[in-house]
Amino acid sequence: MIRRTNFLVWGIYELFDNGLIYRLSVEKGFGDKQWALALGLGFAFCVLFAYLAGSINFALVVSRLFYHDDVRRHGSGNAGTTNILRNYGKKAGILTFAGDGLKGVIGILVACLIFGCPADDTKHFYLIAAAYFSAFFCIFGHIFPIFAKFRGGKGFATMALSVLVLNPFIFLILFAIFAVLVLGSKYVSLGSVVTALLYPLLLSTFDSMQISETVSSTRYGISALVALLIAALITWAHRGNIKRIMDRTERKLGEHREPEPEPAPAEGEAEEPLYEYDDEGEDETYTPAAHRTVSIKKKKHPVSKKKLKRQKKEKR
Repeated sequence: MIRRTNFLVWGIYELFDNGLIYRLSVEKGFGDKQWALALGLGFAFCVLFAYLAGSINFALVVSRLFYHDDVRRHGSGNAGTTNILRNYGKKAGILTFAGDGLKGVIGILVACLIFGCPADDTKHFYLIAAAYFSAFFCIFGHIFPIFAKFRGGKGFATMALSVLVLNPFIFLILFAIFAVLVLGSKYVSLGSVVTALLYPLLLSTFDSMQISETVSSTRYGISALVALLIAALITWAHRGNIKRIMDRTERKLGEHREPEPEPAPAEGEAEEPLYEYDDEGEDETYTPAAHRTVSIKKKKHPVSKKKLKRQKKEKR
């Protein structure tokens, strides 16, 4: 018996029996072609549902619904929990993390409800594959959301709760590693990337273990393979953070940066005038360093027209 003996390691899909496809196969007496068609449609539905669910970016939902703003205009420009936390506070950050994480859980639950089956070795493989691919495409949808012009977050919150329901014991190990890294370095991105890379390694290790004398936990390598894809996707999404960490310019947790003041003019160098006037005294150009191209036609030259005429007569 494979089922219910290793829930802590293998997660929620160990709790489901008699999924939709299995029930239909029993009621309708599926042949080989009908089984293949049902499996294909089931996988297609799981992938599509997971991607669309992942495309609902809760950072954008929270910032628009509660703050009438787009979080991508602020901070790092990322539609994720960390940027929400820095710009709108803890409550908004918690809502965003929970929403982005739970959509991964829902995608996996849908896959389990469709492919749940008794302890049949071959059918159990389909269940594992559907659950892990649902997690992957939900993360993919979060990073490339179709509802937000493919500009999403970095997928860590979705990955975190997906790992929790797929592999609770492995999640506890990764959470401990994440906490140590973030508390030690103050870099959330560092903890995210390292835990993502460790996930397939830990999963592969557990896959090769023996739960008991009669039950092997091997999963044909499909779970570790999809976990490797997830790790690669999360690492790619954090590529900018990795570069900034190497350059020592990455923003640390809790760090507040003030805008840099404009540099003062060098000694002996005249300060650049704020306004420049033309000969007729009608136009002026606003020319600070950051706005050299903005033209304004409102103020007049401080010298009156009568004085200008008098000066011209004196020259004659």
